[in-house]
Amino acid sequence: MIPLRDSTRSHKPPILTVLIIILNLYIFLRQIFLDPNQLTHFINSYAFIPAHLAENIRDYSLPGLFHPQLVTSFFLHGSLFHVLSNMLYLWIFGDNIEDKLGRVRFLLFYLLTGVFANLTQFLIDPSSPVPVIGASGAVAGILGAYFITFPRAKVTSLLFIFIFFTIRDIPAIYFLFIWFIIQVFSGISSLGTNYISVAWWAHIGGFLTGIILMLIMRKRNKTSTL
Repeated sequence: MIPLRDSTRSHKPPILTVLIIILNLYIFLRQIFLDPNQLTHFINSYAFIPAHLAENIRDYSLPGLFHPQLVTSFFLHGSLFHVLSNMLYLWIFGDNIEDKLGRVRFLLFYLLTGVFANLTQFLIDPSSPVPVIGASGAVAGILGAYFITFPRAKVTSLLFIFIFFTIRDIPAIYFLFIWFIIQVFSGISSLGTNYISVAWWAHIGGFLTGIILMLIMRKRNKTSTL
């Protein structure tokens, strides 16, 4: 399933959502012009590597959650498909969550869900030397928030059935539930493998964090400001 648009309309321009998308695309464009050595250094410097956090915790060289790569990592992407798919989901679902929370809270929400998504991946495999990059965890948080906030919205989706495809309107609650179940089954099947190309547990952690944070934040947000 590929989402094309949703039926929920925002009341205010999604300025932060657009800025986040632009920043991600800009950083990716900078990445693709790096030579292999520069790219390796760039990834090692800004990607989240679970084993590095584990080492810092053991050595007390970096206290607790103060690990910059927990944030910088979700502004990096590994391929054009990777960044475009994440930005598509962010564009379709992010504007409504920004509208619901207000811009300041939306930014805080986005950063927190991304951080907790990475920490979930860390808890599953703290010794992994594989860099974790991509906005998927933070975007998953937005999907979790959308799941409980706009369950009756319709998501116009491109559905592939073997070699055929069709376009259908799917209730958001079903679309996002199916998406989450796919992440769970993929995450479980990845356990015990030596190399994981997709941080499935970051998606799961981000989605659940998004639900929890939305339940907390929306109760205090009677009117959207800023």
